[in-house]
Amino acid sequence: MRFDLIDLRLFVNIVQSGSITRGAEASHMALASASERVSGMESLLGTPLLRRERRGVAPTAAGRALLHHARSVTLQIERMRGDLRAFSAGVRGEVRMLSNTAGLVDLVPAALRRFLTAHPNVDVDLEERTSMEIVQAVAEGQAEFGVIAGTADPGALDIRTLIVDRLAVLAARAHPLAARQAVGFAELLDERFVGLGAGALHDHLQQHAAQLGRRIAYRVRLSSFEAVARLVEAGVGLAILPMSAIDRHPADGVTAIALTDAWSQRQLLVCATDFGELTTHARLLVEELQRQAGKLDDHLGPSPVTAGPQSP
Repeated sequence: MRFDLIDLRLFVNIVQSGSITRGAEASHMALASASERVSGMESLLGTPLLRRERRGVAPTAAGRALLHHARSVTLQIERMRGDLRAFSAGVRGEVRMLSNTAGLVDLVPAALRRFLTAHPNVDVDLEERTSMEIVQAVAEGQAEFGVIAGTADPGALDIRTLIVDRLAVLAARAHPLAARQAVGFAELLDERFVGLGAGALHDHLQQHAAQLGRRIAYRVRLSSFEAVARLVEAGVGLAILPMSAIDRHPADGVTAIALTDAWSQRQLLVCATDFGELTTHARLLVEELQRQAGKLDDHLGPSPVTAGPQSP
């Protein structure tokens, strides 16, 4: 049984894209050559690896087993290359990481600013996903590490604590809730909201609303925390944002109200299959994340913050 790296990378690309044609394109290979390689792998194994469907292909049980090992092998090769690049002047390195929405508010950008300045020959491939998607992707070798919420089940992944991510309600000062020190999420679901159009925080809030048999009524959805804060200030609706985002985008006409729900205070974690096996650059970026997390934790303090009018 002889599979080379080209076979393995091709197979990963085919499964990820759900198409032999797109997998061949991602592998910079002619379709006929890609099909021949897949047929060759199936002949060697004596079993089909792909199941042809109406909209493309999907891995069989044998294909899923091969995919798991192919990702492990290709990730190990990338780790080897990353370590060797660290000793080669002028050769660019790359770190692949994922983060949930909360991590992208302050922590990840702050760490990237320091890391990329100190390592000009290193690029970072960063993508936002939900915490559970990150856990699965890191376990499958699609990224070297990820920043996730502490509420996500990390499975067999290695984890380290970064900071506490606190969610709060943002309301215009004229809103009836502005005099409250704290409020429960269930009390808010008759209100109209301003929020993010997509992402981990959006999905997280919708999930908790669904558990109550409700949906969040968004009047408008935007792409940035600052835009959300400005529309809240204008009285368009309420918003639920991380305290770090509220601190970063202050608005004079708004009040931050603590959420009483336990899930509103979440740890931010960094996860990897094994921190000891990270490439040199990935390990250095994780260390920078931890340094920046310490600074942010000191700034945010040990408990939720409320601003504006307080009830007696």
